[in-house]
Amino acid sequence: MPAPTLNAAEVSAVIEMALSDHISFASIEREYGLSDSQVKELMRDNLKPSSYRNWRKRVRQFGDRREIYK
Repeated sequence: MPAPTLNAAEVSAVIEMALSDHISFASIEREYGLSDSQVKELMRDNLKPSSYRNWRKRVRQFGDRREIYK
């Protein structure tokens, strides 16, 4: 499925939501139509490599502890 075209403000909002520890991938998908893999790709393209790795590590750790997280 092709990713929806997002303007700069929407990309910024998605990044902010993804960085939040309280917003799930499902919430982002409902609001912006991006799957979890599309969100990860967007984050990889817009964050510094070290910031992306740290974010993925945090998401995985929370996911292991709370199934509903992201």
